[in-house]
Amino acid sequence: MSETPTDTDPGADPETARNRNALNTDTMQWLSALIAVLGLYLVASPFIFEATDAAIWNDTLVGTAIFLTGGYNFYRMSKDRLASVGVASLTILLGLWVLASPFVIEMGSNELATGTAITGALVALLAAYNAYANNKADTPERATART
Repeated sequence: MSETPTDTDPGADPETARNRNALNTDTMQWLSALIAVLGLYLVASPFIFEATDAAIWNDTLVGTAIFLTGGYNFYRMSKDRLASVGVASLTILLGLWVLASPFVIEMGSNELATGTAITGALVALLAAYNAYANNKADTPERATART
């Protein structure tokens, strides 16, 4: 039998159980910053590569929304609060749209279409991890965030 205490073990150390659900806010804060930077890249990319008017509007508007949602969660975490799972979920949906948009909208160049799709996939994956980690973390009232 294992000597490692578990959450259901009456002899389990409550501090150890709490640290399992504590969130490394520095890492998650920089993850939100990376999402915001990807949003800025999305805004700039139609002006770097050849793009249609529809691609310019799409990448500019959705990239701005991704920048704002990533920046919002970065700001929340800089104030020692958990990131908003709802905002992170919205970012996932925006990332999925960006991933699908080259197949729906004429982009104007293969470089822009590829860059847009890759950016969308990265945003969706990073935001999904951000939402998952912050949803599983203890609330600040029950545990302090690990720095």
